[in-house]
This record gives sequence, C-alpha cells and structure tokens, in this order.
Amino acid sequence: MAQTDPTPNRNNYDVVIVGGAIMGSSVAWFLASNPDFQGRVLVVERDPGYGSCSTAHTNSCMRQQFSAPINVKISQFAADYVKRFREELGDERVPGIHTHFFGYMYLAGDDTFAGHLRRTVSMQAQSGAGTVLLTPDEIAARFPFYRLDDILLGAFGTRDEGYFDGGTMFDWWRRKARERGVEFTANEVVAVERQGDRVTAVQLASGERIACGWVVNAAGPRAARVAAMAGLALPVEPRKRYTWVFEAERPLGQDLPLTIDPGGVHVRSDGGYYMAGATPDHDPAVEPDDFAADHGLWESKVWPALANRIPAFEAIRVVNEWVGHYAYNTLDQNAVLGPDDRVGNFLYANGFSGHGLQQSPAVGRGIAEWIATGGWQTLDLSPLGIGRIRRGERLDEAAII
Repeated sequence: MAQTDPTPNRNNYDVVIVGGAIMGSSVAWFLASNPDFQGRVLVVERDPGYGSCSTAHTNSCMRQQFSAPINVKISQFAADYVKRFREELGDERVPGIHTHFFGYMYLAGDDTFAGHLRRTVSMQAQSGAGTVLLTPDEIAARFPFYRLDDILLGAFGTRDEGYFDGGTMFDWWRRKARERGVEFTANEVVAVERQGDRVTAVQLASGERIACGWVVNAAGPRAARVAAMAGLALPVEPRKRYTWVFEAERPLGQDLPLTIDPGGVHVRSDGGYYMAGATPDHDPAVEPDDFAADHGLWESKVWPALANRIPAFEAIRVVNEWVGHYAYNTLDQNAVLGPDDRVGNFLYANGFSGHGLQQSPAVGRGIAEWIATGGWQTLDLSPLGIGRIRRGERLDEAAII
C-alpha cells in the first residue's frame, strides 16, 4: 500500500472521516462503492501504522448472542457479509475471509442469569439466530472437558459464531477505498468548526483547514474528544481489556467454544493455542495511550477461573499477552450511530464497547447510506441514535464480555 501523505491534496471534501481504523475504513469503503454517492472523501488517521488502535488489539470474534435485537441483526449481516467478501468487493484479487465458527457458550451459575439466558435465547430464535439452551448434562455430552457442578444452564451458538479474519477485511477495505479515490492522510483532527447546527470544517495538527460537508466521528476510544471539538457530549471512554494466548500441557482434543464463565473470564480456541480475556475488577477510564499491564491479573483472577472451569487448564503456559481498549459507552454499552440531533452533518460511529469489529460491516454500510440518501436504508439503526443518550433512555446490552 502506498505511503500515507500527511498533507491532504485538497482543502475541501464532501466527507471527512476522523479515524481510519476498522470503522472509518468501513465507512470509507461503503461510501466509495455506493452508487448514490459521488463525493470526495478524506480519512484522517493519527496513527497510520494502526499499532495502538482497538482494531489492532481485537480478538476478532463474531456472535449473535446479544440481548438487544438490533445487535443480533447487525451481526447476522456481518456473518453473511464475510462469507461473501470477495463477491461484495467485486474483485478476484480479494481473498476469502477465514472463519472458525466454534460457537459461543454462555454459562449461568445462578437463577438470575439462567432466566436472562432463557429470555435472550427466545428473542434470538425469533430473529433467526442458531442459539440453543443446554442443560449441564447436554453441555457435558458435547463438551466433556468442563467442570459443571455449579452450572445451571448454558446458551450455545450453533452457527455463525466464533473467529473471523477481521484483519483481511480491514486491509482490503482500505485498499479498495483508495483505489476508488478515497484519500487517507496521516494527520490528526485538532478542532472542528461549527456554525449553528452545522459543522463546516476541521483543523489538522499540521495547520490545514479542511472544509467539509459531513464529519464522521470514527475515532474509537478518542471519540468523546472529537465530539467535544464540535461542542457535543458523548459518554464514550477508553477502558482497558486484557488478552492472553496460552498453550495447554493437555490440549482438549476438540474446539473450545468462546466460553463466558461466571468467574469473569472468557476463553476460546485459537488455532493450536487458546485465548483468554478478562475485565479488571477495578475498571476506570484511562488515557487513550495508556496500555500499561496489570501483571497480577493473570495469577489472581484469570488462571484460577480457567483451571476451575476446565481442569485440563491447570497446566498451561502463556505465550503472548496484550492490553487493548474498549471504546466504552458508559450509559448502556451500546453503539452510538448516525447524525447528531443538534448538528445534523456530524455523524457518530462510536461506543461499541468491544463488539465494533463484527459490527463494522453493517455500520459502514448504514453510515454511507445515510450520507448518500439522508436516511437508513437496508437496516434501521435509529435505535442506536444519539437521541437516547440525550434523553437518558438506556438501550442496555447485557452481553458485554
């Protein structure tokens, strides 16, 4: 891919996208490929190597086991989209996206969460998802490696859940968007100019003023800062999330579903290894460039929970670990999408709270449709609009990992 120039070629664009990681690149591609849009697009990315973005630290998973129906529909589109990726991009050079759909397994250790699983699985079934409820005996028959004496119920995704190669999707969206005329610049938006109910321009760190018709906030954990530049409040903040890759002295002999344990950790197959993740017990907002690790978390929380649930994991060895950030919506852990209700040409693609990669195909398509036509077309994303934030009306997503 060509080197990204820090100086834009023009001083005005129809659309400026702030942030070029998975969400910004999705919007860029879907705009470039939308026949109803003929405008010029600039993507401004402060880290063109993408080393510190949430996309680079993702576990690249996909599921339909959400508690909000809109999220089920969004992820169903993603599952279909990755299967048709070469066809969607219309280019024989494009590879197919590798998937490993081993399913998700939510385990309930008390009556309250068991009731939650019954309700959500019923909703998911009505939406066409392949989730099934399993008793402990049924879980043991399929997956004999679990210890289940404290488990009341499980919810297992039988199709289109597990790993997908989001990196290939990200790379080709950027490449194809460039080929269709989208410009990417290695720079940073430091100010957003606003006149009344419209944004009119952005200021870059290098000094340029770029006039624009639309601004798309795709700034990930920095989204609230970009919104504040336009005089807008957005309850999104960076939260640390931890990942470990490990090998087991006694491998399980079959795929391990992405298992969400009552002990507060999750774990799944990862090729010949396993991948575990956890939320720290103390979970404050952090600075976007703070990736310092809590090296005691593995010993104090994660390994004990893994060994308790899967006795074969008493003897394991960590081979890799990292810290990433969720762009965490503090109101309800759901995305904020679409136009601002006070500044109509400022668009949000923010606050995904850990499920942004799998939601990026539907979100990119939706934001591009809004810019091109003035409304949601294929899928109505209005339940995730900023209006609920302003009204304090929560649309809770309970299935946050």
